Amino acid sequence: MELHIVIEGTKDLSGQLYRQLSDSIRSGRLADGQQLPPTRLLAEQLGLSRKTVSDVYTRLTQERLVLGQVGKGSFVSAPVEARPRRQIAGKLASAAIVAKWDAMHAPLRNPFPEGRSRHEFIGGCITPGLFPIDEWRRCVLHGLRQDAKGGGMYHQAEGVAELRAAIAHHAAYARGVVCTAHNVVVTNGAQQALDLLGRVLLEPGCVVAVEEPGYPAARMLFASQGAQMVGIGVDAEGMLVDQIPQGTRLIYTTPAHQFPLGMPMSVARREALLARALEIGAIIIEDDYDSEFRYEGRPTDSLQSMDRHGVVAFVGTFSKVMLPELRLGYAVLPEAVLNAALTVKHLNDWHTATASQHALAKFISDGYLSRHIRRCSEIYATRRERLHALFAGPLSPWFELVPASAGFHVAALCKKPLDLDLLRRLARRADVGLYPLSNFYAFTPPKAGLFLGYGGIETLDIDTALLRVRDILQQME
Repeated sequence: MELHIVIEGTKDLSGQLYRQLSDSIRSGRLADGQQLPPTRLLAEQLGLSRKTVSDVYTRLTQERLVLGQVGKGSFVSAPVEARPRRQIAGKLASAAIVAKWDAMHAPLRNPFPEGRSRHEFIGGCITPGLFPIDEWRRCVLHGLRQDAKGGGMYHQAEGVAELRAAIAHHAAYARGVVCTAHNVVVTNGAQQALDLLGRVLLEPGCVVAVEEPGYPAARMLFASQGAQMVGIGVDAEGMLVDQIPQGTRLIYTTPAHQFPLGMPMSVARREALLARALEIGAIIIEDDYDSEFRYEGRPTDSLQSMDRHGVVAFVGTFSKVMLPELRLGYAVLPEAVLNAALTVKHLNDWHTATASQHALAKFISDGYLSRHIRRCSEIYATRRERLHALFAGPLSPWFELVPASAGFHVAALCKKPLDLDLLRRLARRADVGLYPLSNFYAFTPPKAGLFLGYGGIETLDIDTALLRVRDILQQME
C-alpha cells in the first residue's frame, strides 16, 4: 500500500516531501507509531532520489516527528496535540433524525458503564474458558478451506446450505421446531433476525406488542423502525394475551424462558396467543434465546411447533451457547415472510461471513455443540443450585426468586422496600456487579428486584459475592 504523497513538477522536491509528511504527522493523519516506508521504496514510488527521501527523514527525526529504530525502520512520533481533524458539517437537513438517534438510551450498548467488577451477575455473559477452543479452531480451519473452494463469489442471502441443514436438525432435536433447511435463514446474531422481520412487517405507526417487562433491544429496535410499541403484562403463565390490541401487526415474546423474569409460558396461554395472532393477522416472533439450558421438569415444545397456520417466526442464537463474539444466529421463517426477508437480508449485508458458517456447520455436525451444551448445562446447574441455596437461606429476608427451569439467569423480587440503587452502588464498591429489574420496564412501574445472570461468574465466587451482598443489606437496615 502506497503512502499518499503528491510531488508536482521538478522544483523543491525535498521541501514538498517534507511539508506533506510533517503536515500529515502534525494533523494526526499519520498515527503515532505508524511505520513509514523504507527510503528506497518511497523514493521508487515518488520518482525521487533516495538521498532526497533520506534527508527528509533525517530532518523529521531531528524535529522528533519520526523515530528511527535500527534494524526495524522509521516510525511516526506524533506530538501529543496531534489529532485527526474533525469535519463539522453545517446544518443538516436530517438533523432531527440524527438527534433522535443521539438521544436514544441503549442500556445494553455499554454493559459495564462503571467498570467490570470481580464478581459479575450481568445477564447474557458466558464463561469463555468453557468454550472448546481447540475444536473450534479445527472447524475454523475447515471453514477457511471451504471458502478457498468458493471461487471468490458472493453467496446466497439465506446462508450456506450445510449450516442451514445443521441448524434445522439442531432446532428440531433440541426445541421441537418443525422446519427444513428451506425455512432457515442464517443471520448475524438474533438481533439481525429481529431487524429483518421488523423491516419486512412494519411501517411507521404499526402496532407492535412486546412483553412488559421485556428485552429492551427488541423494543427499541422496533420503535426505531417507526412502530408504536404496546407493553403487554406477564403473569406466572406468561404473556397476558387478552391485552394484545386489535390492529397489532407483530408480537414479540420469549415463551420458553420469559425475559427477564424467567417463567415459561403455559400451554393454555400459548394456544391463546396463537389463536389471537391468527385472529388479528399478526406474526409472532418467538425469541428462543437460551432455552438449550434446562434443569428440571419436562422440556416444553417451542411455540413454533404448535403453529398450524404459519404465524410464528422462531429466532435463535449461538451467542449464549458458544461465544457472543461470533455473531451467529438464525431465524426459522414461515412461508408468508420468507422470500421478503431474504430480499431484505440481501440488501442489508448480502450474506453472513461464509467461513464462520462452514465452521459452525462442522461444529454442529461433528457433535461439538451438543457436547459443549451438556458440559455447560452441568456447570450452570451447579451455579443455579448455589443461587437457590443462598436466596433460600442468607438472603431470604430480603429477596424471593422467581421460579425458572431454563436459561442462565434468575430474577429475585424484593420482599420488603429496599433502596436498590444504594445496594447496587455499595455492592460495586465490594467488587460485586448487581443489576436491577427496572432496566427491563418501559411502560409500567417496575417491580423491585434484581436480575442475576450466572453464566459469567465462577461457581466458587457465587457464595463470596452474595454473602458480601447479605452483609451490605444488614448494614443498610
